[in-house]
Amino acid sequence: MARIVVFNQKGGVGKTTTTLNLAALLERRGSSPLVIDLDPQAHLSSLSGVAASEGRDSLYAFYQEVKQLGQLVRTSNKGWSIIPAHLDLSKVDTQFGKGPRALQRLNAGIVREKLNTDRPILMDACPLLGVLSLNGIFACDRVLIPISADYLAVNGALQIDRTLRALERVLGKPPMRRFVITRFDARRRMSWDIDQKLRERFGAEMCETRIAESVSLAESPAHNLDVFTHAPESRGALDYSALFDELLAAGFVT
Repeated sequence: MARIVVFNQKGGVGKTTTTLNLAALLERRGSSPLVIDLDPQAHLSSLSGVAASEGRDSLYAFYQEVKQLGQLVRTSNKGWSIIPAHLDLSKVDTQFGKGPRALQRLNAGIVREKLNTDRPILMDACPLLGVLSLNGIFACDRVLIPISADYLAVNGALQIDRTLRALERVLGKPPMRRFVITRFDARRRMSWDIDQKLRERFGAEMCETRIAESVSLAESPAHNLDVFTHAPESRGALDYSALFDELLAAGFVT
């Protein structure tokens, strides 16, 4: 089954929103995922209704080698499984080093505990390139990169491309990649300019689907809901459904 990390070194691009709504669609379509929150901000954990009150109840305990991954799995408010994050994860870089063993720790745990044999895994990576995000990249076979429709995001996308290419020598077989434009406003010329630049640069790795700027996507986190529960007929729900179908047809989410 697929192991997908949702990653961008720039914040505010819809990374957690994308992870949340893809998890919701996988659950609704019968492929209940395991979601791993790798971001110390723990927004995805909170949105899923499983905020960890202490580090020992979160992924941090796995890095401390106090608990196995399977002992940390909880059930979200929408039915899928999740390993929650906690602010203590911000200590991982300084406490556990950056050597090969540290970077492979998550992958080793997933393989050892056979957590990926019958369900896809979705990982919400933190926006900083450090031990946690690299753990997600080393544990994945697919990288989904949301890019918001602003000029700074173009530079961020190029930086991610350079990062992933630099890691290919270590990763061996590079993971499948897809870039998806988020916060797209068809009324703005800038959005179309950015869309064109990214498609010229990344070609077939760019998703055809664009995620439009949407009130429903902005509102749903305030209610701790995915967009399909909050506003199932909204533009945001239609866009994420189209993205899922595109990724499914490309063999990206199975």
